[in-house]
Amino acid sequence: MNQAEVFGFIGFGLIGGTLARAIRSTIPGARIYAFDPDTPSLLEAKKDGVIDLALYQIGKDFSACDIIFLCAPVSHNAENLEKLLPYIHGETILTDVGSVKTHIHQTVRRLGLSDRFIGGHPMTGSERIGYRNSKASLLQNAYYLLTPEKEFPEEKTKLMTDLVAVLGALPLRVSCERHDFATAAISHLPHLVSASLVNLVRDNDDGDGLLHTIAAGGFKDITRISSSSPVMWQQICLNNRDNILALVDAYIDQLKGIRRAIDGRDREDLYDFFDCARTYRDSFADIQSGALHRSFMIHVDIEDRPGLIAEVAGILAAANINIKNIGINHNREYEEGVLRIEFNSCRDRETAEALLSEHRFHVH
Repeated sequence: MNQAEVFGFIGFGLIGGTLARAIRSTIPGARIYAFDPDTPSLLEAKKDGVIDLALYQIGKDFSACDIIFLCAPVSHNAENLEKLLPYIHGETILTDVGSVKTHIHQTVRRLGLSDRFIGGHPMTGSERIGYRNSKASLLQNAYYLLTPEKEFPEEKTKLMTDLVAVLGALPLRVSCERHDFATAAISHLPHLVSASLVNLVRDNDDGDGLLHTIAAGGFKDITRISSSSPVMWQQICLNNRDNILALVDAYIDQLKGIRRAIDGRDREDLYDFFDCARTYRDSFADIQSGALHRSFMIHVDIEDRPGLIAEVAGILAAANINIKNIGINHNREYEEGVLRIEFNSCRDRETAEALLSEHRFHVH
């Protein structure tokens, strides 16, 4: 198989829909089949022209597929793989999109499918869920981790790597074990921390809801991910239990350390705690393999008066600079707000920074 032409999806929510949209927009002539228990989503995708065939069960129609994406919650992908087993042939590539890999790889080995399976994890998403919120642009410049089984042919690994690149993502090959520890550290634990902070504020709010009222700015930004699907995160915690527990213990040790520094009024330890975090966080934009090095963003201080956002957008539009994403830090602790603008390239970011500075905007 030199290239894939027929793509199957089992599970068709945010990530499945995003992949299908990206395939539809980049691969002429692709045929896309999808199954999901949520029939209205399938019908909507069919109406949108994203899929060619809406399927209502896992059956023989999937035997025509060159690549099949398992896009259900992680706990269901293994079950769906077993249901799929009678309908796949030796050339079919099987992959998934789950953020936990060890369990599905164990199932693959048990079923004797190691020469057909390569795990996948597009490291993208949204706090919104479901097919309706999917969009091909979510894959742009996002890391897409690939975890091939040892028996998986190298030429098929290349095919998947090339496909990921065509869809606009950045392929990165790792072992499933390394994947699960890495995602526990940079994705799973942060979600636990975010949810814990939200619950902490909720539990300590007073009768008039003061904490709820002023929970904006920094608190709102760092807890945004708490709006994600609770079902998905329940399953992630259950399926990546050991890695998450190890990192939770390490995080508790970190908190105990900073508590001791605060309790002991240890000025040096307190400074080092924040300085080390700042230095390491600032290094993300400079390293070539870091998870954030493709984020080209500036912050612009703006006064709270009509027309300034339009003025900023107009300056960039006149220079033919495309804005990938734009948002406002809604923090009124200060007189000025902060406009966050993200671009598609380093060149656009640098040009935008120079232009806005020339127009007397404070850019940082």
